Order: sequence, then structure tokens, then C-alpha cells
Amino acid sequence: MNKRVLKEFLKSGYIENYRLFPTEKGTAQGGTISPIIANIALNGLETALGKKFYSRSDGTIDKTRRNKHKINYTRFADDFVITADSKETAYEIIEIVKAFLKPRGLKLSEEKTLVTNISEGFQFLGWYFRKYNEKLLAKPSSDSQKKVVKQINEIIQKAKAWDQDRLIRILNPIIRGWAQYHNHAVSSAIFSRLDYVIHSVLVSWAKRRHSNKGIYWIMTKYWHKSGNKKYVFCTEIQTLERFSNSKIVRHRLAKLDINPYIDKEYFKQWKIKEYLRKKRLTNSSSVPI
Repeated sequence: MNKRVLKEFLKSGYIENYRLFPTEKGTAQGGTISPIIANIALNGLETALGKKFYSRSDGTIDKTRRNKHKINYTRFADDFVITADSKETAYEIIEIVKAFLKPRGLKLSEEKTLVTNISEGFQFLGWYFRKYNEKLLAKPSSDSQKKVVKQINEIIQKAKAWDQDRLIRILNPIIRGWAQYHNHAVSSAIFSRLDYVIHSVLVSWAKRRHSNKGIYWIMTKYWHKSGNKKYVFCTEIQTLERFSNSKIVRHRLAKLDINPYIDKEYFKQWKIKEYLRKKRLTNSSSVPI
């Protein structure tokens, strides 16, 4: 990227509620420019790995036939995972990454850098990747589960004087959003467990509100039959979402050599196919887990 353009990006500031907040240095917390700059800075890292591990004698990169060390690179903004066939190769990769980042004024975080065997697993973007019986599975990480349970628990603790409708209205976007983020992974059992945890917290919430009432009275006041399901936390206006309501839909990768600004027709057709596939799986009685 042109340094002048980058400098303008960094000092452009941000607008919130029609007010300009200038930035003299760095980027605003949570701003969209931060991952864009990270992607720009890290572009070329895969090429650097290719030149070292799967290039031909003439310098051309041939990952398909010459990748004997099983080097694979996945990046999301400034977070990335690199696979290798051995621990020795992994440490060699770390040195290549450090050399790549140095002229860009960046450093590899020692605290966040982990070299581990796939049978032991690792966390990435809220998922836990591990090989079980020679099969790689991705599940919502324990940290991600604890975070959403803590968030919901804190809201319920604050809701001592709230009516049921307000509580449901606040909780639904959190439950729905977390479930949709993780519904591409192996999440069915975890969704069911989280439903049980949230149910237990809600029962405690209801007992505190009516300490002089029995459990049967409390359950019939807040939990009702909805369709084929019994004991649904709902009112006449709305129903509390369940994590397990989100169907598991496997993610289908788009082609990596396609440009979204040039090959617009490809992405248009890809989105249509994805929508139809998800709709078909959602309406199907047998959903993959």
C-alpha cells in the first residue's frame, strides 16, 4: 500500500452519532480499518512460506506437488494458523514469520504463539480444533462458552425487577448471534448443554422473584407449552430462543483465487446456492451433527 494513503487512513478518525472523533495515532478500537491494515501488512506471508518449503528449482511455487512438509496457512485479519508435519518445521516457520514481520515494523506475539500437536488441539477464533480418532473436528471453545454464559448470567442478575418480556427481548439477540456464529462447527451437544445451563439460571431468577411460591407455581407462570415442546420460557408476545434451535449447517468454501470486485457473478451465484442449501437443510428432518 502507498504510505501516504496508509497515513491518511490512520489519521482519518471515525464518526459516531454524527460526530467526528479524530485519531492522531493508530486505529479506533473495533474499527473496520484495523483488520484491513492487518490483511495488507500480512499479504505475502504465504508466498514467503512457499519460497522456502514448496518452490521448484526455477523459483516457481508448486504447493500441489511439492508440499512435503504439509504447510498450510489460514489467516483472519492478524490471527493466523500455520500447519506443519513436525515440531522442528514449525519452529523453522516461526523464524520465517519473524523475518517477514520485521521490515514491516511488526513482532510475533510470544504469548499468543503456540506450537502444539493436532491431537492436543488449539483454539482459534472462538473454536477448538482437535483431531479425534484421525478426524479433525472444530467445536466452540470452552472460553467462548464461558464468555457467553457469563454475559447471559450477568444480564439475568440485573433483571431482578424486569418483566419476562424485557428479559427475553434482551437475551434473544445474544443467544441467536452466538448460535449462528457456531452453527458451522460440531456444536449440537454444546448447544443442548448451554440450553440446560441457561434454563437453570432462569429457574433461580424466577425463584428469587417468588420466594414464597412452590416450584410448580413458578414453572407454570413462566414456562408454557409451545407447539410440541413443553416448558418453554415464553409469554404471549415472545419466546426465548434456544441455542439448539440453530440448525447445524456446514460451511462451504468459496474459491480462493476469485476476486469479489471483479468476479461478481460468481459470488452472486455462490450466495444463491448457499441460501438454497441452508434452507433445504433447515427444513429437512435429518440435520447433520
